[in-house]
Amino acid sequence: MYPTWAAVAVAVTFVWLGMVLAISFLEAPLKFRAPGVTIPIGLGIGRLVFRALNLVEAVLAVAVVAAAVAAGDPPGRVVGPVAAAAALLLAQLLVVRPRLNRRSDRVLAGEDLPRSRDHLYYVALEAAKVAALIALGIGLLTVG
Repeated sequence: MYPTWAAVAVAVTFVWLGMVLAISFLEAPLKFRAPGVTIPIGLGIGRLVFRALNLVEAVLAVAVVAAAVAAGDPPGRVVGPVAAAAALLLAQLLVVRPRLNRRSDRVLAGEDLPRSRDHLYYVALEAAKVAALIALGIGLLTVG
């Protein structure tokens, strides 16, 4: 019989994965192509959307970790990806997002700044998190 903790964790993992894919890799790049969306408007929307996404991600990460802890001794194919996804999210929240927020504050205040690599770091962490979530989902589907 498939364990309850794994069923909860796999559902949460794939919801988390879907949200990241939909927002980070679909909504975020498309919003700047919409007619009338200026850089300041796009930045304002992006900040709201990513603040909400990251809050939901934090809740989902706690839920996945709690489900894995409830297992008692989850397999390594679960522990590694859970740890990776959580660490990548923390890096985004504690290192990259504050830098992006400071930069967007300056742009919204009217400063004309050169392009920044911080956004690329966020995207790289996001891609790595997607890979970790896929690995986690696959690992969880093989539990039992």
